[in-house]
Amino acid sequence: MAEITTLKEAVASLVSSGSVLAMEGFTHLIPFAAAHELIRQGKSDLTLIRMTPDVIYDQLIGMGGINRLVFSWGGNPGVGSLHRFRDAVENAHPGPLDLEEHSHAGMAARYSAGASGLPFGVLRGYSGTDLPARTNVAVIECPFTGERLTAVPALNPDVTVIHAQQADRDGNVAMWGITGVQKEAVLAARVAIVTVEEIVDELYPRGPNHVILPTWSLDAVAVVPRGSHPSYSMGYSTRDNAFYKEWDAISRDRETFAWWMEAFVLGTDDHRGYLAALEDPVLAERLLHG
Repeated sequence: MAEITTLKEAVASLVSSGSVLAMEGFTHLIPFAAAHELIRQGKSDLTLIRMTPDVIYDQLIGMGGINRLVFSWGGNPGVGSLHRFRDAVENAHPGPLDLEEHSHAGMAARYSAGASGLPFGVLRGYSGTDLPARTNVAVIECPFTGERLTAVPALNPDVTVIHAQQADRDGNVAMWGITGVQKEAVLAARVAIVTVEEIVDELYPRGPNHVILPTWSLDAVAVVPRGSHPSYSMGYSTRDNAFYKEWDAISRDRETFAWWMEAFVLGTDDHRGYLAALEDPVLAERLLHG
């Protein structure tokens, strides 16, 4: 049964340095608050898994403690490169970063296999590309048709972290909208942490792609309103497009990035403090003019 607790307590008790960690959410419901809490607590030597590393992983990589990334596609969506990610790959700053790259379909198949208790997933993909020579896949033959297919190893993270809209008082979680591979990532993991917008008395269908994650599939649920900022939570918040544009300039320079993380993440106690700092006119003026 999932324990309803605080995000600080969940991260402290369930995420260890050296863990293999997945933080999923596709454009929507990205668990930024949890990533910031990992940074505050100084978790290190992490292997990060994510289908589409964006700003959330740019921040984690830029703060160090990340030694490996398993991913498909990486960038600041709609804007351009992830500069802290690029700096780590090109210059080993703040440390070297080992990469394992897959296609989106390959990553989804890997999560599905992990969630199903299977050792690998199978898909028609990767052939005709240079990925098979550069990543962890195998060509297999279908025993029924003889067709050549690609096998990808199952993903079973030590910890999966997601954000969702609601939980009930028993720790069952509901999410809807663009749900990506959150369900599969949770079911594939040894431990699952979910941040939610609110606790409600009863869960009922609220929108498209409605998913219920039962309490027995989760370990901790923490209430963190706007815990997906600057991404969004359908029905609760909208995407902060300006933030993603501003991040391009913030992340290009190592010193500016370090100042931003100190002011808005390390210098705040929790996600509420982070949101308040974003509204601080003094910090905004310094960010604008240096």
